[in-house]
Amino acid sequence: MGTVKELDSLSKQELVARAAELKKNLFELKNKASTGVLDSTAELLKTRREVARCLTLARAKDLPAKAGKAKE
Repeated sequence: MGTVKELDSLSKQELVARAAELKKNLFELKNKASTGVLDSTAELLKTRREVARCLTLARAKDLPAKAGKAKE
């Protein structure tokens, strides 16, 4: 898991790829939780928040580019 500063240094494509990887991990965690194998349910929350963080930063990187095109 990365801090916001670490994630901010990544490109939009890297952030989206990281979010996809975390979604796969979240799916596995949900499966473990449903079967009772998951040790820490807090991992579900942490992973969900990390996915949201990545997607939010990716969207923020996309917005200035679109705003510049709209003004022209």
